[in-house]
Amino acid sequence: QVQLVESGGGLVQAGGSLRLDCAASGRPLSNFSMGWCRQAQGNEREFVATFSWSGGNTYYADSVKGRFTITRDNNKNTVYLQMNSLKSEDPAVYYCAAVQWGPGRRTPEQYVYWGQGTQVTVSS
Repeated sequence: QVQLVESGGGLVQAGGSLRLDCAASGRPLSNFSMGWCRQAQGNEREFVATFSWSGGNTYYADSVKGRFTITRDNNKNTVYLQMNSLKSEDPAVYYCAAVQWGPGRRTPEQYVYWGQGTQVTVSS
């Protein structure tokens, strides 16, 4: 079992930046493939970014590629999502997710553990 708690969401102007943090407890994050997903109001949850348990490979949704970066600090047992050049299509509740071992997962259904989510709002 691993518990995930997101923070860092908020209101930002279009073109601005936010960093989301996902703090894990219960197990070392190094044992998990980690990812971020998001769910906009009225939409299904969608994949945003992920890396494998080894941290060797990262994958991004086409809609965020080049703007978002996923990283991990094993010493702090924390995963980050740096979001730059935020757009009007980025607002959503952002969720941190984990599944033990294996490659980065690129669909929400493949994750087992979820945080409670953090809201990101972008103003034009």
